[in-house]
Amino acid sequence: MQQLTVTIVIPLRNEAGNVEAIFQRTPEMGAGTELLFVEGGSTDGTYETVQRAIAAHPHRKTALYRQGGRGKGDAVRLGFDKATGDVLMILDADLTVPPEDLPQFYDALVQDRGGLINGARMVHPMEKGAMRLLNYLGNRFFAWRMSRIIGQRVQDTLCGTKVIRKVDYERLKAARPYPDDFDMFGDFDLIFGAARLGLKIFDLPIHYRRRTYGKTNIHRWQVAWRLTRMLRTLRKLWKENRSSFLDPRS
Repeated sequence: MQQLTVTIVIPLRNEAGNVEAIFQRTPEMGAGTELLFVEGGSTDGTYETVQRAIAAHPHRKTALYRQGGRGKGDAVRLGFDKATGDVLMILDADLTVPPEDLPQFYDALVQDRGGLINGARMVHPMEKGAMRLLNYLGNRFFAWRMSRIIGQRVQDTLCGTKVIRKVDYERLKAARPYPDDFDMFGDFDLIFGAARLGLKIFDLPIHYRRRTYGKTNIHRWQVAWRLTRMLRTLRKLWKENRSSFLDPRS
């Protein structure tokens, strides 16, 4: 199996209680793994906690940045731009996707099972309390709508863990048909962008856990409305430019 270097981008906001677990539980992969933290607007000392953890784990390759913009999507884009690895991963700092599952994403990518490896939370039974019913139904709806737009089946658009080669992300970034800050969350941007490039999107089922520290930073009704508006724009872009997009089956 080809050995590639990996950068795991970890957006954080008020996640101080999970920082040590990220260091302890995240495995080394491929030819080397970089933990790249992007902190934005915390009030619980998250940035300082990461600084102390970096000093306590000198054997791990790490980087820490302060986010200048807003939203997870902005943090992910900064992290991807700063990343040194051949493979780019996203790990949510709430650890609802176990870091121990990341080698499965790495293997799926290097085995060419897909060009974008997308975490799918709605396949395996979830831990009790991991997701509210309305959130579950909303996630199902957005996955169905995105699948209809891009012509590829996607079981979960909003799982935080997605993996792509850096060279493909650079192509995706250069071809964005909307401003960089169009997607405040980053999930639709990666899925839609990968489909435009003709990359196969491979859903990897994961065991979704409940949060054990802090509380979610998401206001679900505001998010649902924003995502709905984004889907309308993406549908229009796809219909207008479909002839120029690549087919993942070719």
